[in-house]
Parts: sequence; structure tokens; C-alpha cells
Amino acid sequence: MRIIGLDYGSKTVGVAVSDALGVTAQALETIPRKKENQLRKTLARIEELIRAYDVEAIVIGYPRHMNGDAGERCAQAEAFGAMLERRTELPVYFQDERLSTVSAEKLLMDGGVRRENRKEHVDKIAAAIILQTYLERQDRKDGE
Repeated sequence: MRIIGLDYGSKTVGVAVSDALGVTAQALETIPRKKENQLRKTLARIEELIRAYDVEAIVIGYPRHMNGDAGERCAQAEAFGAMLERRTELPVYFQDERLSTVSAEKLLMDGGVRRENRKEHVDKIAAAIILQTYLERQDRKDGE
């Protein structure tokens, strides 16, 4: 069962997808957003990817504050998830994404990606980190 992972932001949405066994996450792309309150093209592209990869579930990063509180960005992620759930009729899950962007930046730096080129990759790498964390969490639950 393939799962799509999303790093939902005001300017971009990073996208990752799992392998067919649900073991590993691979970064796919970053969907640019022209305006924060316009999602039609973003949702349409996500739906295309869902069909292309035969996705059965969606994981969205849940941007809690460092103290664990849910703020405005969490509410925005929840609203986006509700929209996707209505449009795709797929289950939507949320995964704590604290420090996923920081981890993505570090991976790109360690990989020798130049500063000016990191911006185009960071969101899709963050989506892969969010999805991989979710997959590992599910694997631990299944192993209990």
C-alpha cells in the first residue's frame, strides 16, 4: 500500500511517496503555490500524483510548536487534510513534523548541495522525513 506524504506550507507543498511495501519514503517534488489562500492547482496536482502512484492513504506534517502545543499552522494543516479527505475519499493522518525542515536542510548540506540550490529540494526532503517517520512509527506499532 503506497502512502503519500505532504509537507504543507504557505508557499509550497513538499511531496513524498512510500514504496509499495510501505517501508521507505522517497522525495517526489515540490508543488509551488502562487497564493496562500488558493489551493485548486495544488489539490489537482496532489490528486494526479495519488492516481499515478495508486496511493491509499495520505500523511500530512503536523507543525506543532516545540513545546508540543498545536497552533495556527496545525489548524491550517487540519483544514487542508479535511479538504483532501473530502476530495480523494482517502484516509488522512497527521505526523508531528517538528524539526523536519531543519533535518532536511542538514541532509542537503551534508550531501554537498549548494545553499542557492537547497531551497528547491528542502520541502520534498522534509515530506520524505515526515512520511518515513510515520512509516517507522506504524512498523513499531505492528511489531508490538
